[in-house]
Amino acid sequence: MGRLVHFEIHVDDMERAKGFYGEVFGWSFQDWSEYAGTPYFGAVTGDESELGINGALMQRKGAPPEANQPLNGFACTMGVEEYDATEKLILEHGGKVAVPKYALPGMAWQGYYVDTEGNVFGIHQPDQHAK
Repeated sequence: MGRLVHFEIHVDDMERAKGFYGEVFGWSFQDWSEYAGTPYFGAVTGDESELGINGALMQRKGAPPEANQPLNGFACTMGVEEYDATEKLILEHGGKVAVPKYALPGMAWQGYYVDTEGNVFGIHQPDQHAK
């Protein structure tokens, strides 16, 4: 069985992307560019004792995703404690709504956004009362 152990988010503007993910989700970054041979920043997404994985921001090598096209690849979804507060941070830091907040009845609130680099990602707040 192959378990997901790392993710990479392709970006056009590394500093802008680090600012977005750092401010919205509190991620920190480690410069692994020398090892990777390209601009590449490891993303620490939380405490090692918490469920989740770390990943990286890497310099995009081709054209960015086109606006309003269907998702073509993986979408990372971040668990959040306060959906509405996180959405506010996303919008304040240059993100846009892709799919508005909706209920996964009896489970959670879910929604999708576009980051400053044109990538789609989700946020997910567990809530057994969601409907």
